[in-house]
Amino acid sequence: METSVALFRGHSFHNIDPKGRILIPSRFRDVLKTGGGDGVMLTARDSSLYAYSFEEWKQVEAKVLSLREKSDAMRRFVRLFIGGAADCYCDKQGRILVPPTLREKASLDKEIVLVGILDHFEIWSRERWDEENRKMEADLNDKEVRNEIAKLGL
Repeated sequence: METSVALFRGHSFHNIDPKGRILIPSRFRDVLKTGGGDGVMLTARDSSLYAYSFEEWKQVEAKVLSLREKSDAMRRFVRLFIGGAADCYCDKQGRILVPPTLREKASLDKEIVLVGILDHFEIWSRERWDEENRKMEADLNDKEVRNEIAKLGL
């Protein structure tokens, strides 16, 4: 991977306003601008929302299109992941409006967490994020998980 590629890193805590708007941190907006625009493609997965730059989303779609055969499970996944996606543009204050269906899928109510995952970032409800962290801490006691992490040299 090139070191000059802009990536999403870190996490920050925010609130979603009553209208469903989320402030995108400036460091994430900078990555979005290098990735083809001032907004994101949002979709639901793993009890959270995945947010991709427009350029990265094109790559996701290309990967899906390149599959020669799709199992029934893959077709259902694509139907939900791609079919449930929405383009969300930043307003002048750097906020995006999350569609109600996606807010509901991720249980976004008030407190949220934005988490950089290199090629995308995730939007979690604070409650689900805390639960996910507890699961990861428990997983770190598992030898297989520790060995998998060790493969990264960490």
